[in-house]
Amino acid sequence: MNKPVYIIDGARTPFLKSRNTPGPFAASDLATAAGSALLSRQRFAPDQLDEVILGCASPSPDEVNIGRVVALRMGCGLKVPGWTVMRNCASGMQALDSALVNIQAGRSDLVLAGGSDALSRAPLLLSDAMVRWLSGWYATKTAGQKVAALRQFKLGYLAPVIGIMKGLTDPIVGQLMGQTAENLAWKFGISREEMDEFSARSHQRVIAAQAAGYFDEIIPLIDRDGKVYAQDDGMRADSTAANLAKLRPFFDKRYGKVTAGNSSQITDGAAWLILASEAAVDKHGLEPIGKIADSQWAGLAPDQMGLGPVHAASPILQRHGLALNDLDAWEINEAFAAQVIACLRAWDDEDYCRNELGLDAAMGVLDESRLNIDGGAVAQGHPVGASGARIVLHLLNVLRRNGGKRGIASICIGGGQGGAMLVEAL
Repeated sequence: MNKPVYIIDGARTPFLKSRNTPGPFAASDLATAAGSALLSRQRFAPDQLDEVILGCASPSPDEVNIGRVVALRMGCGLKVPGWTVMRNCASGMQALDSALVNIQAGRSDLVLAGGSDALSRAPLLLSDAMVRWLSGWYATKTAGQKVAALRQFKLGYLAPVIGIMKGLTDPIVGQLMGQTAENLAWKFGISREEMDEFSARSHQRVIAAQAAGYFDEIIPLIDRDGKVYAQDDGMRADSTAANLAKLRPFFDKRYGKVTAGNSSQITDGAAWLILASEAAVDKHGLEPIGKIADSQWAGLAPDQMGLGPVHAASPILQRHGLALNDLDAWEINEAFAAQVIACLRAWDDEDYCRNELGLDAAMGVLDESRLNIDGGAVAQGHPVGASGARIVLHLLNVLRRNGGKRGIASICIGGGQGGAMLVEAL
Protein backbone atom coordinates (compact mmCIF):
# COMPACT_ATOMS: atom_id res chain seq x y z
CA MET A 1 0.00 0.00 0.00
CA ASN A 2 1.27 3.46 -0.84
CA LYS A 3 0.20 6.57 1.04
CA PRO A 4 -0.27 6.00 4.78
CA VAL A 5 -3.87 6.30 5.96
CA TYR A 6 -4.12 7.25 9.61
CA ILE A 7 -6.85 6.56 12.16
CA ILE A 8 -7.38 9.72 14.20
CA ASP A 9 -10.20 8.74 16.53
CA GLY A 10 -13.32 6.62 16.73
CA ALA A 11 -16.52 6.11 18.66
CA ARG A 12 -19.60 3.94 18.70
CA THR A 13 -22.97 3.66 20.34
CA PRO A 14 -23.88 0.91 22.77
CA PHE A 15 -25.11 -2.14 20.90
CA LEU A 16 -28.74 -2.60 21.93
CA LYS A 17 -30.40 -6.00 21.67
CA SER A 18 -33.67 -6.28 19.79
CA ARG A 19 -36.50 -7.37 22.04
CA ASN A 20 -39.10 -8.19 19.38
CA THR A 21 -40.25 -4.60 19.07
CA PRO A 22 -38.83 -1.56 17.27
CA GLY A 23 -35.93 -0.17 19.29
CA PRO A 24 -35.78 3.39 20.62
CA PHE A 25 -33.41 4.62 17.88
CA ALA A 26 -33.44 4.56 14.10
CA ALA A 27 -30.19 3.78 12.27
CA SER A 28 -29.77 7.49 11.48
CA ASP A 29 -30.32 8.39 15.16
CA LEU A 30 -27.56 6.01 16.18
CA ALA A 31 -25.12 7.25 13.56
CA THR A 32 -25.89 10.90 14.24
CA ALA A 33 -25.45 10.58 18.00
CA ALA A 34 -22.12 8.77 17.84
CA GLY A 35 -20.81 10.87 14.96
CA SER A 36 -21.76 14.21 16.49
CA ALA A 37 -20.04 13.34 19.76
CA LEU A 38 -16.95 12.15 17.92
CA LEU A 39 -16.72 15.27 15.75
CA SER A 40 -17.27 17.59 18.71
CA ARG A 41 -13.91 16.63 20.22
CA GLN A 42 -11.82 17.14 17.07
CA ARG A 43 -9.48 19.98 16.10
CA PHE A 44 -11.37 20.56 12.85
CA ALA A 45 -14.93 21.60 12.13
CA PRO A 46 -17.38 19.04 10.65
CA ASP A 47 -17.56 21.03 7.41
CA GLN A 48 -13.81 20.50 6.91
CA LEU A 49 -14.37 16.82 6.18
CA ASP A 50 -13.93 15.82 2.55
CA GLU A 51 -16.68 13.21 2.72
CA VAL A 52 -18.82 11.04 4.99
CA ILE A 53 -19.22 7.34 4.14
CA LEU A 54 -21.68 5.18 6.04
CA GLY A 55 -22.24 1.45 5.69
CA CYS A 56 -25.82 0.32 6.23
CA ALA A 57 -27.47 -2.95 5.25
CA SER A 58 -31.04 -1.97 6.10
CA PRO A 59 -31.69 1.78 5.79
CA SER A 60 -35.27 2.88 6.27
CA PRO A 61 -37.23 3.64 3.07
CA ASP A 62 -37.25 7.37 3.82
CA GLU A 63 -33.47 7.50 4.36
CA VAL A 64 -32.11 5.30 1.59
CA ASN A 65 -28.91 7.39 1.24
CA ILE A 66 -28.53 7.44 5.00
CA GLY A 67 -24.90 8.61 4.73
CA ARG A 68 -26.00 11.96 3.30
CA VAL A 69 -28.87 12.30 5.79
CA VAL A 70 -26.56 11.73 8.75
CA ALA A 71 -23.84 14.02 7.38
CA LEU A 72 -26.33 16.88 7.21
CA ARG A 73 -27.69 16.13 10.67
CA MET A 74 -24.17 16.16 12.12
CA GLY A 75 -23.61 19.67 10.81
CA CYS A 76 -21.16 18.80 8.04
CA GLY A 77 -22.79 21.37 5.79
CA LEU A 78 -24.17 21.25 2.29
CA LYS A 79 -20.81 20.92 0.54
CA VAL A 80 -19.55 17.75 2.25
CA PRO A 81 -20.67 14.71 0.21
CA GLY A 82 -22.31 11.91 2.12
CA TRP A 83 -22.90 8.48 0.68
CA THR A 84 -23.89 4.97 1.65
CA VAL A 85 -22.26 1.60 0.99
CA MET A 86 -23.65 -1.90 1.43
CA ARG A 87 -21.65 -5.13 1.61
CA ASN A 88 -23.97 -7.03 3.97
CA CYS A 89 -22.17 -7.85 7.24
CA ALA A 90 -19.07 -5.89 6.20
CA SER A 91 -20.79 -2.64 5.24
CA GLY A 92 -18.98 -0.72 7.98
CA MET A 93 -15.63 -2.17 6.90
CA GLN A 94 -16.48 -1.35 3.28
CA ALA A 95 -16.99 2.29 4.32
CA LEU A 96 -13.50 2.29 5.84
CA ASP A 97 -12.02 0.68 2.74
CA SER A 98 -13.77 3.18 0.47
CA ALA A 99 -12.29 6.01 2.54
CA LEU A 100 -8.89 4.32 2.42
CA VAL A 101 -8.95 4.07 -1.38
CA ASN A 102 -10.10 7.67 -1.84
CA ILE A 103 -7.39 9.00 0.46
CA GLN A 104 -4.70 6.97 -1.29
CA ALA A 105 -5.98 8.18 -4.67
CA GLY A 106 -5.70 11.79 -3.51
CA ARG A 107 -9.43 12.48 -3.85
CA SER A 108 -9.91 12.97 -0.10
CA ASP A 109 -7.74 13.82 2.88
CA LEU A 110 -10.12 13.71 5.83
CA VAL A 111 -13.02 11.23 5.96
CA LEU A 112 -15.56 10.13 8.53
CA ALA A 113 -16.41 6.48 7.81
CA GLY A 114 -18.36 3.82 9.65
CA GLY A 115 -21.56 1.85 9.78
CA SER A 116 -25.01 1.77 11.33
CA ASP A 117 -28.07 -0.46 11.45
CA ALA A 118 -31.22 -0.67 13.55
CA LEU A 119 -32.21 -4.26 12.86
CA SER A 120 -35.02 -4.11 15.40
CA ARG A 121 -36.73 -1.81 12.90
CA ALA A 122 -36.41 -4.14 9.92
CA PRO A 123 -39.77 -3.97 8.15
CA LEU A 124 -42.66 -6.37 8.05
CA LEU A 125 -43.70 -6.78 4.41
CA LEU A 126 -46.94 -7.63 2.65
CA SER A 127 -47.04 -10.97 0.90
CA ASP A 128 -47.15 -11.09 -2.90
CA ALA A 129 -50.72 -12.42 -2.67
CA MET A 130 -51.79 -9.44 -0.58
CA VAL A 131 -50.11 -6.99 -2.95
CA ARG A 132 -51.89 -8.57 -5.92
CA TRP A 133 -55.23 -8.42 -4.09
CA LEU A 134 -54.70 -4.77 -3.19
CA SER A 135 -53.78 -4.01 -6.79
CA GLY A 136 -57.08 -5.52 -7.91
CA TRP A 137 -59.00 -3.74 -5.14
CA TYR A 138 -57.71 -0.31 -6.12
CA ALA A 139 -58.67 -1.03 -9.73
CA THR A 140 -62.33 -1.63 -8.82
CA LYS A 141 -64.81 1.09 -9.70
CA THR A 142 -68.31 -0.22 -9.09
CA ALA A 143 -69.93 -1.60 -5.94
CA GLY A 144 -70.29 -4.97 -7.68
CA GLN A 145 -66.60 -5.10 -8.46
CA LYS A 146 -65.75 -4.29 -4.84
CA VAL A 147 -68.02 -7.04 -3.53
CA ALA A 148 -66.46 -9.52 -5.95
CA ALA A 149 -62.98 -8.50 -4.81
CA LEU A 150 -63.94 -8.88 -1.14
CA ARG A 151 -65.20 -12.39 -1.83
CA GLN A 152 -61.78 -13.31 -3.22
CA PHE A 153 -59.96 -12.01 -0.15
CA LYS A 154 -58.41 -14.61 2.19
CA LEU A 155 -57.26 -13.97 5.77
CA GLY A 156 -53.99 -15.70 4.95
CA TYR A 157 -53.09 -12.76 2.75
CA LEU A 158 -52.55 -10.72 5.95
CA ALA A 159 -49.69 -12.93 7.20
CA PRO A 160 -46.63 -10.63 7.20
CA VAL A 161 -43.33 -11.43 5.54
CA ILE A 162 -40.56 -10.83 8.09
CA GLY A 163 -38.07 -8.61 6.30
CA ILE A 164 -35.03 -9.57 8.36
CA MET A 165 -35.60 -13.27 7.66
CA LYS A 166 -35.66 -12.50 3.95
CA GLY A 167 -32.50 -10.44 4.31
CA LEU A 168 -30.69 -13.19 6.21
CA THR A 169 -31.52 -15.82 3.59
CA ASP A 170 -29.03 -16.30 0.78
CA PRO A 171 -30.92 -16.18 -2.54
CA ILE A 172 -28.32 -18.26 -4.38
CA VAL A 173 -28.37 -21.31 -2.10
CA GLY A 174 -31.69 -20.63 -0.36
CA GLN A 175 -30.21 -21.00 3.12
CA LEU A 176 -30.46 -18.80 6.18
CA MET A 177 -27.12 -17.60 7.52
CA GLY A 178 -27.53 -19.95 10.47
CA GLN A 179 -27.86 -22.88 8.13
CA THR A 180 -24.50 -21.98 6.58
CA ALA A 181 -23.07 -22.15 10.10
CA GLU A 182 -24.56 -25.65 10.40
CA ASN A 183 -22.71 -26.55 7.18
CA LEU A 184 -19.40 -25.55 8.77
CA ALA A 185 -20.15 -27.39 12.00
CA TRP A 186 -20.67 -30.55 9.96
CA LYS A 187 -17.65 -29.92 7.72
CA PHE A 188 -15.21 -29.51 10.61
CA GLY A 189 -16.85 -31.79 13.17
CA ILE A 190 -17.64 -28.98 15.61
CA SER A 191 -19.67 -30.21 18.57
CA ARG A 192 -22.58 -28.46 20.25
CA GLU A 193 -20.52 -28.36 23.46
CA GLU A 194 -17.68 -26.50 21.73
CA MET A 195 -20.12 -23.91 20.38
CA ASP A 196 -21.76 -23.34 23.75
CA GLU A 197 -18.42 -23.11 25.56
CA PHE A 198 -17.19 -20.55 23.01
CA SER A 199 -20.39 -18.54 23.43
CA ALA A 200 -20.30 -18.59 27.22
CA ARG A 201 -16.70 -17.36 27.08
CA SER A 202 -17.75 -14.50 24.80
CA HIS A 203 -20.32 -13.35 27.37
CA GLN A 204 -17.81 -13.70 30.21
CA ARG A 205 -15.18 -11.69 28.35
CA VAL A 206 -17.60 -8.87 27.52
CA ILE A 207 -18.79 -8.67 31.12
CA ALA A 208 -15.19 -8.60 32.38
CA ALA A 209 -14.24 -5.92 29.85
CA GLN A 210 -17.23 -3.81 30.89
CA ALA A 211 -16.24 -4.08 34.54
CA ALA A 212 -12.68 -3.04 33.67
CA GLY A 213 -13.85 -0.03 31.62
CA TYR A 214 -12.43 -1.37 28.37
CA PHE A 215 -15.29 -0.11 26.18
CA ASP A 216 -14.50 3.57 26.48
CA GLU A 217 -15.19 3.96 22.75
CA ILE A 218 -18.91 3.96 23.60
CA ILE A 219 -20.95 7.18 23.44
CA PRO A 220 -24.03 6.86 25.73
CA LEU A 221 -27.46 7.39 24.19
CA ILE A 222 -30.53 9.09 25.66
CA ASP A 223 -34.01 8.38 24.32
CA ARG A 224 -36.96 10.76 24.18
CA ASP A 225 -38.10 9.69 27.64
CA GLY A 226 -34.74 10.51 29.19
CA LYS A 227 -33.61 6.90 29.56
CA VAL A 228 -29.83 6.49 29.29
CA TYR A 229 -28.22 3.62 27.39
CA ALA A 230 -24.59 3.54 28.46
CA GLN A 231 -23.41 0.02 27.62
CA ASP A 232 -24.02 -2.92 25.33
CA ASP A 233 -27.00 -4.75 26.77
CA GLY A 234 -27.04 -8.17 25.09
CA MET A 235 -24.65 -10.07 27.35
CA ARG A 236 -25.95 -12.26 30.16
CA ALA A 237 -24.13 -13.33 33.29
CA ASP A 238 -26.11 -16.58 33.28
CA SER A 239 -24.87 -17.57 29.81
CA THR A 240 -22.91 -20.58 30.98
CA ALA A 241 -22.22 -23.57 28.76
CA ALA A 242 -24.62 -25.60 30.89
CA ASN A 243 -27.45 -23.10 30.49
CA LEU A 244 -26.81 -22.63 26.77
CA ALA A 245 -26.99 -26.40 26.33
CA LYS A 246 -30.69 -26.25 27.25
CA LEU A 247 -31.59 -24.24 24.14
CA ARG A 248 -33.00 -26.01 21.12
CA PRO A 249 -31.44 -25.76 17.65
CA PHE A 250 -33.04 -22.93 15.69
CA PHE A 251 -32.08 -23.42 12.04
CA ASP A 252 -32.10 -27.22 11.78
CA LYS A 253 -34.48 -28.28 14.50
CA ARG A 254 -33.96 -32.03 14.02
CA TYR A 255 -30.23 -32.48 13.50
CA GLY A 256 -28.76 -29.02 14.12
CA LYS A 257 -26.42 -27.56 16.72
CA VAL A 258 -26.74 -23.83 16.08
CA THR A 259 -29.04 -22.11 18.57
CA ALA A 260 -30.03 -18.56 19.41
CA GLY A 261 -27.56 -18.78 22.27
CA ASN A 262 -24.49 -19.62 20.18
CA SER A 263 -25.36 -17.15 17.43
CA SER A 264 -25.00 -13.38 17.31
CA GLN A 265 -28.04 -11.37 18.35
CA ILE A 266 -30.33 -9.10 16.34
CA THR A 267 -29.03 -5.71 17.44
CA ASP A 268 -29.03 -1.94 16.83
CA GLY A 269 -25.81 0.09 16.81
CA ALA A 270 -23.41 2.42 14.99
CA ALA A 271 -19.63 2.89 14.85
CA TRP A 272 -17.39 5.56 13.26
CA LEU A 273 -13.70 6.16 12.60
CA ILE A 274 -11.96 9.29 11.33
CA LEU A 275 -9.37 8.54 8.65
CA ALA A 276 -6.81 11.07 7.44
CA SER A 277 -3.93 11.48 5.01
CA GLU A 278 -0.54 12.74 6.10
CA ALA A 279 -1.45 16.14 4.61
CA ALA A 280 -4.59 16.35 6.78
CA VAL A 281 -2.63 15.34 9.87
CA ASP A 282 -0.19 18.19 9.25
CA LYS A 283 -2.85 20.72 8.28
CA HIS A 284 -5.03 20.22 11.36
CA GLY A 285 -2.35 19.25 13.86
CA LEU A 286 -3.91 15.84 14.38
CA GLU A 287 -2.50 13.06 16.57
CA PRO A 288 -3.06 9.67 14.90
CA ILE A 289 -3.70 6.66 17.12
CA GLY A 290 -3.12 4.09 14.40
CA LYS A 291 -3.18 3.39 10.71
CA ILE A 292 -4.73 0.93 8.28
CA ALA A 293 -1.76 -0.91 6.82
CA ASP A 294 -3.61 -3.21 4.40
CA SER A 295 -7.03 -4.55 3.47
CA GLN A 296 -8.39 -7.47 1.48
CA TRP A 297 -11.69 -8.81 0.15
CA ALA A 298 -12.32 -12.40 -0.84
CA GLY A 299 -15.06 -14.55 -2.30
CA LEU A 300 -16.05 -18.14 -1.59
CA ALA A 301 -19.08 -20.43 -1.81
CA PRO A 302 -22.18 -18.77 -0.30
CA ASP A 303 -23.01 -21.88 1.73
CA GLN A 304 -19.53 -21.68 3.32
CA MET A 305 -19.66 -17.92 3.90
CA GLY A 306 -18.50 -18.16 7.53
CA LEU A 307 -14.97 -19.01 6.35
CA GLY A 308 -14.66 -15.59 4.73
CA PRO A 309 -12.20 -14.32 7.39
CA VAL A 310 -9.78 -17.11 6.47
CA HIS A 311 -9.89 -16.23 2.77
CA ALA A 312 -9.52 -12.49 3.37
CA ALA A 313 -6.93 -12.46 6.15
CA SER A 314 -4.60 -15.09 4.69
CA PRO A 315 -3.46 -13.00 1.68
CA ILE A 316 -2.64 -10.12 4.04
CA LEU A 317 -0.50 -12.44 6.15
CA GLN A 318 1.28 -13.69 3.05
CA ARG A 319 1.92 -10.20 1.68
CA HIS A 320 3.50 -9.09 4.94
CA GLY A 321 5.36 -12.32 5.72
CA LEU A 322 3.37 -12.89 8.90
CA ALA A 323 2.30 -16.04 10.71
CA LEU A 324 -1.02 -16.20 12.59
CA ASN A 325 0.59 -15.53 15.95
CA ASP A 326 2.92 -12.79 14.75
CA LEU A 327 -0.05 -10.50 15.29
CA ASP A 328 -0.65 -9.12 18.78
CA ALA A 329 -4.44 -9.27 18.55
CA TRP A 330 -7.23 -10.56 16.32
CA GLU A 331 -10.87 -9.58 15.99
CA ILE A 332 -13.01 -12.04 14.04
CA ASN A 333 -16.66 -11.06 14.07
CA GLU A 334 -18.68 -13.69 15.89
CA ALA A 335 -21.62 -14.16 13.55
CA PHE A 336 -21.88 -17.69 14.98
CA ALA A 337 -19.70 -19.60 17.41
CA ALA A 338 -19.48 -22.43 14.87
CA GLN A 339 -18.29 -20.01 12.20
CA VAL A 340 -15.35 -18.65 14.24
CA ILE A 341 -14.34 -22.13 15.39
CA ALA A 342 -14.49 -23.28 11.75
CA CYS A 343 -12.08 -20.49 10.76
CA LEU A 344 -9.60 -21.69 13.37
CA ARG A 345 -10.00 -25.28 12.15
CA ALA A 346 -9.52 -24.27 8.52
CA TRP A 347 -6.19 -22.53 9.21
CA ASP A 348 -4.95 -25.69 10.94
CA ASP A 349 -6.21 -28.04 8.21
CA GLU A 350 -3.53 -28.88 5.67
CA ASP A 351 -6.00 -30.03 3.01
CA TYR A 352 -8.08 -26.88 3.33
CA CYS A 353 -5.04 -24.60 3.19
CA ARG A 354 -3.67 -26.41 0.13
CA ASN A 355 -6.89 -26.87 -1.81
CA GLU A 356 -8.80 -23.69 -0.92
CA LEU A 357 -6.08 -21.15 -0.10
CA GLY A 358 -3.33 -22.40 -2.44
CA LEU A 359 -0.79 -22.69 0.37
CA ASP A 360 1.97 -25.27 0.73
CA ALA A 361 0.97 -26.23 4.27
CA ALA A 362 -1.44 -25.47 7.08
CA MET A 363 -1.05 -22.07 8.70
CA GLY A 364 -1.29 -23.58 12.16
CA VAL A 365 -3.10 -22.90 15.41
CA LEU A 366 -4.15 -19.35 16.24
CA ASP A 367 -3.50 -18.58 19.92
CA GLU A 368 -7.02 -17.92 21.20
CA SER A 369 -5.71 -15.66 23.96
CA ARG A 370 -5.13 -13.15 21.14
CA LEU A 371 -8.62 -13.56 19.65
CA ASN A 372 -11.61 -11.39 20.64
CA ILE A 373 -10.09 -10.87 24.07
CA ASP A 374 -12.99 -8.64 25.16
CA GLY A 375 -15.64 -10.94 23.71
CA GLY A 376 -17.61 -10.45 20.54
CA ALA A 377 -20.88 -10.45 18.69
CA VAL A 378 -22.32 -13.60 20.27
CA ALA A 379 -22.59 -11.50 23.43
CA GLN A 380 -22.65 -7.95 22.07
CA GLY A 381 -24.77 -8.45 18.99
CA HIS A 382 -24.24 -7.88 15.29
CA PRO A 383 -25.87 -4.74 13.85
CA VAL A 384 -24.93 -5.77 10.35
CA GLY A 385 -23.92 -2.38 8.97
CA ALA A 386 -21.86 -1.42 12.04
CA SER A 387 -19.93 -4.56 12.97
CA GLY A 388 -17.13 -4.21 10.43
CA ALA A 389 -16.28 -0.75 11.76
CA ARG A 390 -16.67 -1.80 15.39
CA ILE A 391 -14.12 -4.60 15.19
CA VAL A 392 -11.52 -2.32 13.57
CA LEU A 393 -12.07 0.34 16.22
CA HIS A 394 -11.94 -2.08 19.13
CA LEU A 395 -8.94 -3.93 17.71
CA LEU A 396 -7.00 -0.67 17.72
CA ASN A 397 -8.09 0.07 21.28
CA VAL A 398 -6.95 -3.40 22.39
CA LEU A 399 -3.56 -2.93 20.73
CA ARG A 400 -3.03 0.44 22.39
CA ARG A 401 -4.19 -0.79 25.79
CA ASN A 402 -1.89 -3.80 25.77
CA GLY A 403 1.11 -2.24 24.07
CA GLY A 404 0.57 -4.27 20.90
CA LYS A 405 1.72 -3.21 17.46
CA ARG A 406 -0.30 -5.05 14.80
CA GLY A 407 -3.61 -6.83 14.53
CA ILE A 408 -6.15 -8.03 11.99
CA ALA A 409 -9.90 -7.44 12.06
CA SER A 410 -11.84 -9.82 9.83
CA ILE A 411 -15.48 -10.55 9.11
CA CYS A 412 -17.59 -13.07 7.21
CA ILE A 413 -20.13 -11.72 4.76
CA GLY A 414 -23.47 -13.12 3.68
CA GLY A 415 -23.33 -14.13 0.03
CA GLY A 416 -19.97 -15.86 0.37
CA GLN A 417 -17.34 -13.18 0.99
CA GLY A 418 -14.82 -12.13 3.60
CA GLY A 419 -13.15 -8.87 4.54
CA ALA A 420 -10.00 -8.14 6.55
CA MET A 421 -7.92 -5.16 7.62
CA LEU A 422 -4.40 -5.04 9.01
CA VAL A 423 -4.23 -2.32 11.66
CA GLU A 424 -1.12 -0.83 13.29
CA ALA A 425 -1.19 1.07 16.56
CA LEU A 426 0.77 4.28 16.93
